[in-house]
Amino acid sequence: MALDKNIAVLLGGVGGAKLASGLIEALPPERLTFIVNTGDDFWHLGLKICPDLDTLMYTLAGLVNPDRGWGVIDDTTAALDSLARHYQVEPWFRLGDKDLATHLLRTHWLRQGRSLTEVTTCLAGRLSLRAAILPMCDAEVPTMVDTLERGELGFQEYFVKYAWAPVIRAIRHQNCESARLPQPVREALEDADIVLIAPSNPWLSLAPILAIPGLRDLLQRAAAPVVAVTPIIAGEAVKGPTAKIMRELGLEVCAREVASFYGDILDGFVDDRRNEPFAIQGLRTIQLNTLMKDQRDKVALARATLDWIGSWAL
Repeated sequence: MALDKNIAVLLGGVGGAKLASGLIEALPPERLTFIVNTGDDFWHLGLKICPDLDTLMYTLAGLVNPDRGWGVIDDTTAALDSLARHYQVEPWFRLGDKDLATHLLRTHWLRQGRSLTEVTTCLAGRLSLRAAILPMCDAEVPTMVDTLERGELGFQEYFVKYAWAPVIRAIRHQNCESARLPQPVREALEDADIVLIAPSNPWLSLAPILAIPGLRDLLQRAAAPVVAVTPIIAGEAVKGPTAKIMRELGLEVCAREVASFYGDILDGFVDDRRNEPFAIQGLRTIQLNTLMKDQRDKVALARATLDWIGSWAL
């Protein structure tokens, strides 16, 4: 794989951050642009929280908690513990003390009138990250989850407060019709030699990105190959509720369903070697080891994916 190619990656969550960590070692960081889900974002205790952006930044900066895959390593929760002890505030969303620094600075800059794109670029720069990290849009487009037991919930309530236990009936992306595709995102996709869709949750992490007006059309018209990596291995997700959501939506838990979900924006699909092979007309596929247990696995998957795309597209 040539090192002079521009790669744009759509991602969210821990699975996306894992692949990003491998790509950073496989390519010069300056060649990488990560377009990140912000449907998970919300306001909490007066602070703007952007979980997927932060997970990616902490991962690439070497700050992430390696056991959880999110949050800051060796963090404490003294501030939240004090809220619970002295002020009877339920700390259902666990913000670490070190993590609070990111949210405080982000909120401060947003209140000064800066866009989320500008703020994210500043935060990444303060962490000495050389890859471009872009939110999918600057507008607030919260993911709303309609559940059987509790009605419609904001994403973080569903995912964190209720530990993704409620049964999903539907998912919507609030305000997405009025959101605008930021120019830096448009330029990154138009300039890309390859567009990757990370092994993130398709319904929770990637659907919000694809719902931004104009983005799916841009991928359909792209001269660059668009390739997705499966989040499903042997009938289950490595982490999180992907498989549970697929069952609740009446879908078979398999890589073919994921590829079908992305539809005609895809030129290629990286499946896992443990999965049953499938074929979709017009879609190139390959089976690799997509289970990223350690950094070596992450780098190996990144390089093998790029080499495979280079063999037929570049």
